[in-house]
Amino acid sequence: MTTIERVESRTVTGGSSGIAGEVAKALAPFVGGELPVRLTAWDGSEAGPADAPHVVLRSPRALRRLLRHPGELGASQAYVTGELDVEGDLDVALTHVWSVAHERQLTGIRPTPAAIAALLKVARGAGAIGLPLPAPASQAALSGRLHSLGRDRQAIHHHYDLSNDFYSLILDPHMAYSCGYWRSDADDYTVEDAQRDKFELVGRKLGLGAGSRLLDVGCGWGSMSLYAAEHFGAQVVGVTIAAEQKRFIDARIAERGLQDRVEIRLQDYRAVPEDGFDAVVSLEMGEHVGQRNYSTYAKVLHDRVRPGGRVLVQQMSRRGRHPGGGPFIESFIAPDMHMRPVGETVDLIEGSGLEVRDVHALREHYVRTVAAWHRTFEDNFDRVVALVGEEVARVWRLYLVGGAMAFRDGRMGVDQILAVRPDHGRSEIETVRPEGWS
Repeated sequence: MTTIERVESRTVTGGSSGIAGEVAKALAPFVGGELPVRLTAWDGSEAGPADAPHVVLRSPRALRRLLRHPGELGASQAYVTGELDVEGDLDVALTHVWSVAHERQLTGIRPTPAAIAALLKVARGAGAIGLPLPAPASQAALSGRLHSLGRDRQAIHHHYDLSNDFYSLILDPHMAYSCGYWRSDADDYTVEDAQRDKFELVGRKLGLGAGSRLLDVGCGWGSMSLYAAEHFGAQVVGVTIAAEQKRFIDARIAERGLQDRVEIRLQDYRAVPEDGFDAVVSLEMGEHVGQRNYSTYAKVLHDRVRPGGRVLVQQMSRRGRHPGGGPFIESFIAPDMHMRPVGETVDLIEGSGLEVRDVHALREHYVRTVAAWHRTFEDNFDRVVALVGEEVARVWRLYLVGGAMAFRDGRMGVDQILAVRPDHGRSEIETVRPEGWS
């Protein structure tokens, strides 16, 4: 779709004529007053503050989606399909809208029946009333019992099997899709360096050494598995249920001659038969196992490591009424994900029989990590569109911008939780964080 040309010289007010003016007037009871954005409708009319972020409604379909799914989901559907657009910096626009919503306490607003009737009248006159629109093609559609093996495979396929080429246009050369550990502010220190330092930190916390047997649960594209084998001399078993990831890691194993030290399996974590590993690591996989299954997941980590062995879980945390991350994340990015406050996760891990020895908060590190991914994504945007289409590209632009905001504003966190399987009181842990790595 072509971009609507800006009309900078026009005076923009809440009382403007045309569809934008009517929408602004009808929305006033819902947004607590004046629109928080400058709005341009498909008929060229404008409303809202001239100096506010610029939102463009390109089609009546955008209003239809917002009426059907008020709030985040409807707005997300309209944005990813291009029926609604934001001109300029998306981060600035979303940050402004979040700020206004907080200041006006919009979650407490309950519009009257008359206000709802007025909004419907405007929507009808604008041609926005009709049968529900189909969900965007990029929205997840899963079936089966929650967190059954089959449904988990569908969820992982939706997010991780877009293609290895796609993720290479976002991630660093390690292909690490988890929070990095930033040890420098130098201009030449990159996300690749931060991921390397994260692997080094994890390996040291786990006490890895030559011949250590490591289980990598939810190994992603193998970045931690390969690093542990190459730099610590560990013997690694990694498990994933994403076929694209396994193909990628197997190729890297062959390229680096690590066939005798790294084995990657297309296997659910619950199906790993061996035990007695010296260490177990799971980097940002626990969010995907579900609330009901988390005790099972933690018990698997406990049972797979030997007495005295160490377990490190890196996991995102979240408070509030959207443990899945909110309507957009749950519908387009990571269906069936479940997050909780870090204290609740620690309790569940200890409930498995593991002894938690350290919790290392890394929230600010994720702000920098996602910012680096976003820069790479924007640098490669045309290639992303050519590979997966504009709709999926818009999904990921919204995801990266919104994700960075969530960590920056403290709505989400991420922590490394180090635990040990007790051995009659002996933990074999003298230092939980390497010197100089706190």
